[in-house]
Amino acid sequence: MRRLPLRVLASLAGVMAVTLVTTRIIPVNATTAGFTYLLLVLVIAAAWGFLEASLASLLATLCFNFFFLPPVGTLTIADPQNWVALFSFLVTALIASRLSAVAKRRRQEVERLYAFSRALLLSDGSGPFPARLVGKLAEIFQLTAAALYDRDSGELYRAGAAGFEDVRDQLRDAAFHGTAFTDNEGQRMIVAVRLDAEPVAGLAIQGPAMPKSLVQGIANLVAIGLERARAQDLAQQVEAARQSEQLRTTLIDAMAHEFKTPLTLIKAATTALLASPGEPLESRNEQLTIADEEADHLRELIDDAIEMARLDTARIEVHLEISDLPGTIREVTASMQSKIDERPLEMRFEQPLPAIPLDRRLIKIAIRQLLDNALKYSPGDTPVAIRVAGGEAEVTLEITDHGSGIPAPEQAHIFERFYRSPSVKHQIPGSGLGLSIAHSILRAHRGDLTVVSRPGETTFRMTLPTERTGENH
Repeated sequence: MRRLPLRVLASLAGVMAVTLVTTRIIPVNATTAGFTYLLLVLVIAAAWGFLEASLASLLATLCFNFFFLPPVGTLTIADPQNWVALFSFLVTALIASRLSAVAKRRRQEVERLYAFSRALLLSDGSGPFPARLVGKLAEIFQLTAAALYDRDSGELYRAGAAGFEDVRDQLRDAAFHGTAFTDNEGQRMIVAVRLDAEPVAGLAIQGPAMPKSLVQGIANLVAIGLERARAQDLAQQVEAARQSEQLRTTLIDAMAHEFKTPLTLIKAATTALLASPGEPLESRNEQLTIADEEADHLRELIDDAIEMARLDTARIEVHLEISDLPGTIREVTASMQSKIDERPLEMRFEQPLPAIPLDRRLIKIAIRQLLDNALKYSPGDTPVAIRVAGGEAEVTLEITDHGSGIPAPEQAHIFERFYRSPSVKHQIPGSGLGLSIAHSILRAHRGDLTVVSRPGETTFRMTLPTERTGENH
């Protein structure tokens, strides 16, 4: 509103400039002058609005009469036909400016509706979607306040400098019964947001007057936005349920596969003992030792499977204790001896290595996942290397295999849950969970897990801080 006087003055100055040009600089006849004035009025209406154009058309009519209709130099008109011409000019200018102003307003309404629809489609941020929706509505349409009552949740969302304190009941009626309310004095309007003719929410807006068609267009976009948000929420719930079912299936498959080896060895040992009760004590002790070791291995597998399910569905709790990382690595390799078998395993530990804070149980799971990955995806006659190096701020552990490598486009996805390379997913068994869980464990320790791969060599690099950074993350 502060710019309105300036626009009015500029409009009147434009009329005076046209008068000067058409009478002094480039003298023209009355017809040309009339069209020039009319063109100026149309430009003003398109650029600023009807008020500025109306004032400009009145001044243009006076100038047209004074400078171009005889007797020139007076505001009287000698020929009655010129009264008709003057009146026609004024009416034409006013109607044209009015139509131009209406077209401008319509264009602005369409542009704002488009901006609002785009904001709904691209909405991304924190907080409930309806709260972001009313915020965008107030911002784009320059409202002093906006409020939305969601029928499903029963929540009222507000936005704008001036909030609504007394509209909950009216909004609720609009959401449940489709009622509407207009307060012209308070510049407030309440309408029902409908989807398939059924009210789903109540919308209140406060600010500059809007035509009902525009308000209805806003309500329709709000309905579409709410429905889209609910569809996305439902899709996320379906995806969560699908992944939960996939997790259950993959864990069962993994457990069945992993449990076969220790169960087979335990069964072989007990069968041999039962078949030969008179076997020498030394041989019996050897069989019992095998059964006992594999029973411990089986217990570890069960604990790991349960832990993997917990890690994949809940917040990871880290209980730090000062630990010896090389000793932890040796415990993992010893428990995986049946998998390593005759495989060349190169271990190099930089000396001296500091004891560092870590959750031994979780770090063992992460190392086991990385080592199992290296053994599965590299030829059986190639070595797997484990290297540990220390520094002031962190300790690094690298596990390197000599498999075919991970293609560059896939390296950004390998830590995603359930992701498996298309080239091996049908050839090598796996769940797509191991690397994701290992990555989560390292991040919970305030460390990291990265990969560097090229054809013939892949290295997974774990980093762990040397200082205690907190627990129960």
